[in-house]
Amino acid sequence: MNATSSFHEITISCGLLNFCKFAIEAINCSSSSPRKTSPPQTLADRSAAGLLRTNWRASEQEIPPIHPASEGWGRRRSSSDEYRGFKMGTYVRNYSDDEFSVAGEKPDVEFMDYQNDGSIQDYSLEDAPVVVTVPFPFIDGKPKSVLVGETSADTISIENTSSEPVNLWSVRIFSSNPEDSYVLSMMKPPLNDTDEEAKRNFLGLTSVEDRTLQPGQTLTIWLSCTPKDIGLHTSIVHVDIGDEKIERVAFLLADDNVSQALFSDKPYSRKHTQKKKFECSSFVPGCRPTRQHSQGFKFKLPQFVIPADIRELIQSKQRPDVLSEELNMTNYAKFFSTLLVMEEINLEEEMRSYDMERILMRRRGLEFLSLEVPGLAEKRPSLVHGDFIFVRHAGSDARPYQGFIHKVEADEIFLKFDNQFHLAHRDRNQYDVSFTYNRLNMRRLYKAIHEAELLGPDILFPCRSSSGSVKKGPFKPLNPHINTEQADAVATILGCRGVAPYVIYGPPGTGKTMTLVESILQLYTAKRRANVLICAASNSAADHVLAKLLQASYLIRPSDIFRLNAASRQYEDVDPDFIRFCFFQDMVFKCPPLQALLRYKIVISTYMSSSMLQSEGIRQGHFTHIFLDEAGQASEPEAMVPLSGLCGRDTVVVLAGDPMQLGPVVYCKQAEKDGLGKSYLQRLLFEYEQYSTGDPNYVTKLVRNYRCHPAILELPSELFYGGELIACKEDEVSSIYDSIDLPNKSFPVLFVGIQGCDEREGNNPSWFNRIEASKVVNIIRNLTRGGDVREADIGVITPYRQQVVKIKKALETFEMPDLKVGSVEQFQGQEREIIIISTVRSTVKHNEFDKFFNLGFLSNHRRFNVAITRAKSLLIIVGNPHIITKDRHWDRLLRYCADNGSYQGCPLPPPEETQVSGFRDSQDEPARWGYNQQQESSANYSYKQDPHDSGSEHVNGLPSTENEVEWSEKTLNEEHQPCSSAAEADSPEFMLKQKAEEEEHVEQDGVQPEQCPAKDNKLQDAYAAKYTFPPECIKHAAYTGTLQCYNEQNEALS
Repeated sequence: MNATSSFHEITISCGLLNFCKFAIEAINCSSSSPRKTSPPQTLADRSAAGLLRTNWRASEQEIPPIHPASEGWGRRRSSSDEYRGFKMGTYVRNYSDDEFSVAGEKPDVEFMDYQNDGSIQDYSLEDAPVVVTVPFPFIDGKPKSVLVGETSADTISIENTSSEPVNLWSVRIFSSNPEDSYVLSMMKPPLNDTDEEAKRNFLGLTSVEDRTLQPGQTLTIWLSCTPKDIGLHTSIVHVDIGDEKIERVAFLLADDNVSQALFSDKPYSRKHTQKKKFECSSFVPGCRPTRQHSQGFKFKLPQFVIPADIRELIQSKQRPDVLSEELNMTNYAKFFSTLLVMEEINLEEEMRSYDMERILMRRRGLEFLSLEVPGLAEKRPSLVHGDFIFVRHAGSDARPYQGFIHKVEADEIFLKFDNQFHLAHRDRNQYDVSFTYNRLNMRRLYKAIHEAELLGPDILFPCRSSSGSVKKGPFKPLNPHINTEQADAVATILGCRGVAPYVIYGPPGTGKTMTLVESILQLYTAKRRANVLICAASNSAADHVLAKLLQASYLIRPSDIFRLNAASRQYEDVDPDFIRFCFFQDMVFKCPPLQALLRYKIVISTYMSSSMLQSEGIRQGHFTHIFLDEAGQASEPEAMVPLSGLCGRDTVVVLAGDPMQLGPVVYCKQAEKDGLGKSYLQRLLFEYEQYSTGDPNYVTKLVRNYRCHPAILELPSELFYGGELIACKEDEVSSIYDSIDLPNKSFPVLFVGIQGCDEREGNNPSWFNRIEASKVVNIIRNLTRGGDVREADIGVITPYRQQVVKIKKALETFEMPDLKVGSVEQFQGQEREIIIISTVRSTVKHNEFDKFFNLGFLSNHRRFNVAITRAKSLLIIVGNPHIITKDRHWDRLLRYCADNGSYQGCPLPPPEETQVSGFRDSQDEPARWGYNQQQESSANYSYKQDPHDSGSEHVNGLPSTENEVEWSEKTLNEEHQPCSSAAEADSPEFMLKQKAEEEEHVEQDGVQPEQCPAKDNKLQDAYAAKYTFPPECIKHAAYTGTLQCYNEQNEALS
């Protein structure tokens, strides 16, 4: 209970005597001269770690009344600067009442970001006549940890260092979060090993009043907390003494057994040592792996060596002028070649960042030396059989030795060097190691964009007149469940011949793959001369198409289907049911001979691996139909890999995808901005009238969602698809909802608010939040406890690899091996009955970092869209509402749950404090779509292109100069081996461009390359022609990429 005079708040907690004494003093004070003060000063350099002081010194004038326009303690802040001030408690202006909190400026504390200000340790506690210590000081920059149910206590010492007595009016807990989680006491509280009677007799207080501190006297007060649940526990202790108000903020992080087991005692320290560059132009060759049954491809892949002056141009941060031109047929190869060079240099630098110094190698048997590579199991770096590294004695400038990788096991690689190196090796020797970037995939991309010009404008720059004909005719659906839009798309595909690409634009769960499968089955059964190639962005997506086709296996002869795999793909990773459709020798996947390839009617591959078909001799036009699934995930050069070499004049090209989901994986930010981050699908949909207006001869949009519960679908439909998605999932009475305490049983979207702590450990830059990980595991255990929910029905999505590792580690202790935990990229194209999302982030400044570098998913609307549309029946989000509310899409999700009574956990942030402008997703706004259903599935589309998206037109008026350069024509006598897609699902924060598998020497085992046969459509001329690098106009504009200049790798070893 509080009684407030004009100038003092009187808190009753120490008995009636204290109340009477304070009341009399207040009356006397009010009847005589008022307590005169000056307005409190702004304390911008003092932060929320408990180092807050407000000086209320006596002055000649009374404090003026608050002007109606002034900012009082009850007003909410909304601007970015005021938000930071509010969080750190640094803004104090024109207050007429001495009752307020500098830290909170309101009567409760919902969230305080202890990492929001780097100056929290700079405030000197000795700068005033009254010194108040800070309880629960940080340990390694983080709050102290305490187990749930146990008591943690610390002292607050108030010392009078002046020569006069001072009045201590009160020491009280201004506010705590969770509420009532902290108490004060004059004696040490009973701790966990104390007997129960002592605990019962302990008297906790919320305030201590009416003390006089003599000069040099110190008053010690105890502050204690016994947390009831995991998460951050915060309290503001308000000290009113003399003419000053001083506040101290306490932080404790409550753990349970699961989160405590995930605690790391390895402080994060990013190594910034300058590594010595390797000069690898001259080296001692290593021993290359050999394989039996090696096969030589008929067409060899050119080297596409980056010219030295182009490399120098990019590394000097200058921007080639071709990127300022409008994309057209003339500069197509130049434009994308330049972007690929930028990307490759960035990937080289990324690989070199893993170089190691002063490491040891061990002998493994008689043939190999083994090297332990930290992070290898997580593909950081990504190394495969056949890659090579360079090694030399530590600190030496001697000629390095080349070592080939013969085997990879977890974090260890088995190497074979020149025999002299093995003879001289001792296990105590220290070496410096340099990793190299495997260029095979990049060379495929260079080749694809140069040959794409042969496709002509009908494919690259289609107009309404691009075309042969579209003759739609009746057909009998093989799948009785396809809807009107899907049937219309199938009819169009069956009636196409030699026209511009046909696009199937489908949001999540609308049956894009079902439409493709129906089209393929119709072609197979009705057009016996049809040969179909299906390409997908990843192995998992390609396998998914194969699985759908096999559901109609009664219609297809198994001998007519072939699944092409990269040699780098592990045999054990392939579903045993699919092995019979693959070609392999000695447990290694290979491309079969041309005669065998020509017999297959349906070939399924990734974009990158499809290049093997052309290398083996498949001619342009052999495939009557080429389907590009998940086309929104592939960059335009990737989409050109199957098209440039295999698409003939009459080939029907079909793209299926959704540009509002994940786009291409690009590592060079400048290249992404300049156009490499835009998919071929996106360029067609947003830049050509026949697609953007929904001409049914060119595009079909699918709007019926068969995956998600209507409540799960409603928000993404509104945010990204104009509210036009139609929920068609059949109503089910699911026992899933009985397995968890849902606040609203009819609303299967639950937000669990928790204030955790995002951390890093060792030299690993990946983030994790052990508090959220524990909460996720607890939810999973509750769901599966009754047996109604299987582990395989649950998926956990989180943006950081280390959070994936931590959750998996916790699940292992409860024997849950079948539950998938992964990134958004690993879940695209997949679905689960239940999806749990862990957002990880609990501090504002780290969320700003993620937004700048496009990490995580709190500032990436495409990842957000994919994440929340994977769930079929139940979606659960675990995160800090005070952080995610700074992004407008996540704030909508948070309010969506709260408005439907489906929020649990820590207090919600008020709506008026959300959507601070500094955190909005301003650079990556989603494109909107409009849709009007017309007769017979005709559509009228209205696509609005993202104004910030990099389009085909790039404007820059700076002066330029010409610089003519040519590609190297060197083509070594080597084998063109398969490789997995560069877009294999993984987290972008850590995933390097998917490494190509080894390239074996063609002439090993006596295998000689065959003579190249003549090819149609100028393809032979294209192979024989010199690949000329575009003439470039160099302009001296700042290139924002971060590139390092280092030596070119020896291309003869690719």
